[in-house]
Order: sequence, then C-alpha cells, then structure tokens
Amino acid sequence: MRFETSTIKDIAKALGLSTSTVSRALRDRYEISAKTKKIVLAYAEQVNYKANPIARSLKERRSYSIGIIVSEIANNFFSQVINGIESIAYDKDYHVIISQSHESYKQEKLNVEHLASRSIDGLLIALSSETQDINYLKDLYAKGLPIVFFDRVPDNFETHKVIANNFKGSFEATEHLIYSGKRTIAHLTSSENLSTTKERLEGYKAALAKHNIEFNPQLVKFCQHGGMHSEELEQAVKALLPLNPDGIFISADRLTTGFIMALKKTNPELAHTIAIAGFTNSNLVELFSPSLTSVKQPAFEIGQVATELLISMIEAKRPITEFEIRILDTELVST
Repeated sequence: MRFETSTIKDIAKALGLSTSTVSRALRDRYEISAKTKKIVLAYAEQVNYKANPIARSLKERRSYSIGIIVSEIANNFFSQVINGIESIAYDKDYHVIISQSHESYKQEKLNVEHLASRSIDGLLIALSSETQDINYLKDLYAKGLPIVFFDRVPDNFETHKVIANNFKGSFEATEHLIYSGKRTIAHLTSSENLSTTKERLEGYKAALAKHNIEFNPQLVKFCQHGGMHSEELEQAVKALLPLNPDGIFISADRLTTGFIMALKKTNPELAHTIAIAGFTNSNLVELFSPSLTSVKQPAFEIGQVATELLISMIEAKRPITEFEIRILDTELVST
C-alpha cells in the first residue's frame, strides 16, 4: 500500500481556495491576508501537511542537500566535524548525506559521483589517504558543483579550505616531549599524500631543530591507511622499537589510539616507558593507559565554518572568485 500525504490541492479543495493562494499562504507571502494564512496553516497542521521536497527541488532547481565525504564516521575527529556541519546545515534548511571513503580513492570517487548524480547542492570533503588524482573533482567543480575542502586539502584547487593549525599543533606536541626530557622522539604518521601529514611532519622537524636535535628519518613511520588496519600499526611499532625511542609524536586520531593498543600487544612492558603525544579528539583521553598528551583540533568549529562557506557558495548570486583558507588553532592538553 502506498503512503499518501495531503497535498496543496487537497488543502485548497477542502478550504475552497485556489492552489496558488494556499501555496502563498504556506510560504508566508505578503499578498495573503493574516486571516487566510491562519486558516490555511491551521488546516495544514490538522492534516499533517508536509512540503514535497521533490516538487520544491524541481521548481527551484535545488535539492537543499549537502554531500559529506570523510574517511570514517567512527573517527572521533570526523564525527565531531559532522556534528558541526549538521548544526549549521539543519538551521539553514539543508539536509546532509554522509559517505565514507574508508581511505580508498576508488570508494571516494564512487561516493562523490553518486552524490553528484543525486543533485546535491554542494560537497564538503576530506580527501582519502590514497587520493592523488583530483581531476574528477575539478570536472564536477567546473560543471558548477560548489566544493569546500576541510582537514585534508589539495594544493592545486581554487576553492574554500578549512583546516586546523597542523604545524603549530605538532610543534607544540613535539616540544612538550622535549621539555619532558625526551631526545629520541619518533613520529608515527599517515599517508605521505595527505596535507595533514606534510604539515605535521614539518612541525615535528621544526621543534627538533629549535632544540638542536638532529632529524632522523628512520624514526618516522608512515601508515598508508591511517591506522585503519591493525597490521600496518603493528609493523610500524616493531620497526620503531629497535631504535629505542623515549618519546613519540603521533599525527592522527586513529593512529594515536591504535598505537597504544599495538604497543601493548607487541611489548606491554615497554608501553609505560615511552612518552606519547598525539592528535586525538577522544573524550576519554584521561582513561588512556599509558597516559597521553593530546593535541585537540576544533573539529566542531571546522565543520561549522566549512558549511557556512559552502552555503555561501551555493547561495551566491554571482560566481565567487576569491577564496579563503581558514586555519583554526589546536589545543595541547596534558593529562
């Protein structure tokens, strides 16, 4: 049995009004008297009338929906970004459609193209760790799809971008380890392709240089899939331990929590002797064992700012030619 809903025609017939009068009353147009609006709205509520989004989108050539691509919703950082996105989008009558790339370029591309085929009004995206070719995004952008990048952003793409201050966060985390007396500081990070990886590696190097500690590339280990696979984390831990690090700076949320688990599994006795500082937006940092100095990103605010910029592009009357890179500060939290 098909679900039937009341339409503007039904309301017009029941009240003896024209469909145009009912439509204008529901949209609170000035041409309609307050008395008529009150009657129409009261009846619409009585029959539980809901505007037809498909009809609205066909008329206005807008879907009032925003696509979101992240690597993994379960990631603390990305889940908080999504909360920020929704707080702005829903307030401005946009729906959000969320897809996960699982750090796969192929899955990312499939998801983006599917969202575009569903006539989303704009796209918010953090690139997957495998993504190097963004020509498919450039093609969609050239065809008129507004795109805003956040967190993991490309260099060669003229649009709005919203990121955390990755250099500052990694510099402060590494320097904190140095001030704690650590001199052999390892660095566990994500794919070399990612902008976040490059910026956080530079912050780590700068802190070492400031304190006259020679950079040792052997102490840097890359995880292509950002810790989504336990095997790559365990391999990284096994490769680092023979180098006897007394501290480690970790560049990503899942890597930070995953490293602790992998270290306990690989060498539980050593787990409490290595000082750890890392990016994580987990709300349970104080429960971690061993303890962790965390770099927190303003994830909720990143989502809000990115959404505001995207909606400004969607609703702009003229083409936008000037774009912003918004850089929001991180916070170092010691436990």
